[in-house]
Amino acid sequence: MVASVKYEIVRKLSKVEIRQYPNIVIARVEGYEDEGFGLLFRFISGENKQKTKVKMTAPVVSQRIGMTAPVLSDTGSMAFVMPEAYRIETTPEPLDNRIKIVEIPARVVAALRFSGRWSESLFNAKTKELLEELAKVKIKTIGNVFTMLYNAPYTPGFMRRNEVAIEVELD
Repeated sequence: MVASVKYEIVRKLSKVEIRQYPNIVIARVEGYEDEGFGLLFRFISGENKQKTKVKMTAPVVSQRIGMTAPVLSDTGSMAFVMPEAYRIETTPEPLDNRIKIVEIPARVVAALRFSGRWSESLFNAKTKELLEELAKVKIKTIGNVFTMLYNAPYTPGFMRRNEVAIEVELD
């Protein structure tokens, strides 16, 4: 079983959860979206300076260019969240300079869950649904929408947990 990032639900809208996330450390690849998963998987499999294997955690965070530019960069990116015990200082050092270790401060995020295989059209539809729901209750968004994927690639679509999410500011 893969560990997931812990969060607290602070508010529930119709289909949207408003969550408080703690500080997290991620390993991120920017601008190499197609090969990002492989680069990151090799990194956590021990292809790092310490030759340390890092347990896989969920979600995998993907940010795309286009209608929904990334939160953390202006290029497509993919990120693996490091296990809870890791800090920026204790995360293994990548051998590949395309992998960056970044700490994301605690933040409040609105997330809309859905199943199925990820596609651009499904992402756009769920993004629209998320933003409309937040606009209805006048919750201010920060940055841009990103995707959180929780399952292995071989998981059947109907069993997959996917989310579109965006950082928000609560009054």
